[in-house]
Amino acid sequence: MSYTATNRPMPTTVTKPSILFAVTVSISCVFYRGMLRHLEDEGFSTIMVSAPGKLLDEVSASQGATSLAIPMEREIHLLRDFVSLWNLYRTMRTVRPEVVNASTPKAGLLGSVAAMLARVPCRVYMLRGLRMETAIGFKRCVLWLAERVACACAHRVIPVSESLRLRAIELKLVSPEKARPLENGSCGVDTEHFTSENRKTEKVEQLRRSLGLTGSEAVIGFVGRFVKDKGIRELVEAFCELSASRPALRLLLVGDFETGDPVEPKIRRYIESTPTILCPGFVTDTAPYYALMDVFVLPTYREGFPGVPLEAQASEVPVVTTNATGAVDSVQHGTTGLIVPVRDAKALTEALDTLLRNPKMRGEMGHAGRLWMERSFRPEAIWKRHAEMYRDMLKERSQRNRGKQVSLAAKRAFDLFVAAAALVVLFPFLLVLALVVRLFVGSPVLFRQLRPGFKGRPFTCLKFRTMTDQRDHQNRLLPDSKRLTRIGRLIRALSLDELPQLWNVLRGQMSLIGPRPLLVEYLPRYTPEQARRHEVMPGITGWAQVNGRQDVAFSERFKLDVWYVDHRTFGLDLKILLATVFQASRGSGIRSGQNVSEVDDLGSATRHGSFDD
Repeated sequence: MSYTATNRPMPTTVTKPSILFAVTVSISCVFYRGMLRHLEDEGFSTIMVSAPGKLLDEVSASQGATSLAIPMEREIHLLRDFVSLWNLYRTMRTVRPEVVNASTPKAGLLGSVAAMLARVPCRVYMLRGLRMETAIGFKRCVLWLAERVACACAHRVIPVSESLRLRAIELKLVSPEKARPLENGSCGVDTEHFTSENRKTEKVEQLRRSLGLTGSEAVIGFVGRFVKDKGIRELVEAFCELSASRPALRLLLVGDFETGDPVEPKIRRYIESTPTILCPGFVTDTAPYYALMDVFVLPTYREGFPGVPLEAQASEVPVVTTNATGAVDSVQHGTTGLIVPVRDAKALTEALDTLLRNPKMRGEMGHAGRLWMERSFRPEAIWKRHAEMYRDMLKERSQRNRGKQVSLAAKRAFDLFVAAAALVVLFPFLLVLALVVRLFVGSPVLFRQLRPGFKGRPFTCLKFRTMTDQRDHQNRLLPDSKRLTRIGRLIRALSLDELPQLWNVLRGQMSLIGPRPLLVEYLPRYTPEQARRHEVMPGITGWAQVNGRQDVAFSERFKLDVWYVDHRTFGLDLKILLATVFQASRGSGIRSGQNVSEVDDLGSATRHGSFDD
């Protein structure tokens, strides 16, 4: 797959700092309508990236931005996702933007990783929602890892609502310091376009007639994708209950069905076969449709910060939504609309019934919603804060040691991507291996030990257990050679006991490549030169491990570690990684039950036993 550029050629000489915005599908480009033009006026050049689509070209052309089409899939598809990652990386290496702003789940992950690998100086992840909130099982774990990696690759994470920020922190996706929202909402609302004045236009009258409305009906409206997560089932159930006593009630569904997260077949059949449910399909301009609604409803299960309730309130239409993440921030309960529990069709029915029976309440809430939009959600204020943020980030970048930071960032990006991918791919194998350890070695499955990390700071290192807790008649542990089981010996020979350290890598406590962490008790015994091995992150494998592994004496091992600290490069890391795989497959350099004293030539061993278990 290749990428294509449209609208205007990429300049050969960039005179203005460039910002690349990446979203998964072209419909999401509308988030940046207005902002791109504002940034251009503020002295930035802008680039819009998404999968090929009409809106990518339309939005970019209208904003004076360059558009780049890179195929991306919304759903998980490993092979195509790797191709998309490569194309994003190649694009960023070619374009060399000063800032990358990646958002929406797939582009957020791939764009953030590509930006880190491409050494983009300033990286922003716009967190617009958490798909994992409604996922279960293995898919939830995969989506959690994806969000964790995307957040880790960014310098700043911008949650589009306060409830989303708190939820992301609660799920340990990002630190409170890194997650900082900008103003209210992701892109605000155009209060000049979305207004109650639209009700007086001939365009709305024509639309009303085309939908078979006379003006005497009560209309409940919805705008969005027809998928499970939008609460379509609860909405249909509520409408079915309400319409039983209101023959003139209509449900106006603006949008279309999607194959990802589809609604149940019986719900779709009901929607398509019920004459009182009006489905005009996908439309590019929703403003006239709000003019037909008496109540707007969004019974969603999850959001980042939904834009459609803002558009409805700007049009003076009261809103009923749920207390889902993001949605709860989009309505002032009891003032501009009503908030009901997620997946509660009964509460949704009661809220809609309350508003349908009370025209005065609808009018008051609609007016209050309009005032709130004008006061707090003007897009110009949000665009201004974005421009300020990018300037601040560029200023901070110019004040730090760029070479060192970029090198560390690239290594961290590689660690994150490989560790996350390995954990996802090896997850079933790790479960089986954990079960084998539990059955043949004992509990707990994981061996935890405090080891010195970067700058000597201690962390808990994880490994699969390989020895039992067998004791003699005096309750003393037996020698390692007697406690090491056949399964444990095999696990060590193949270095499978090290696999849990992928979690240490993901948490930022270790790297894939670096000096192996020894015991904390060795720290005070290092010479100043030997202590330099802690100037980098400890690794699962290292230069010493591929040059003798456990056969190398400590003094020689420390020399190899310091040599690595002085000569580390991305190419050297790849060489060590490949050599480690080769040696582990042969089981070379491992002697089961080896004593510390056999290789400790520093005279500092304080215990006997295996130094690596």
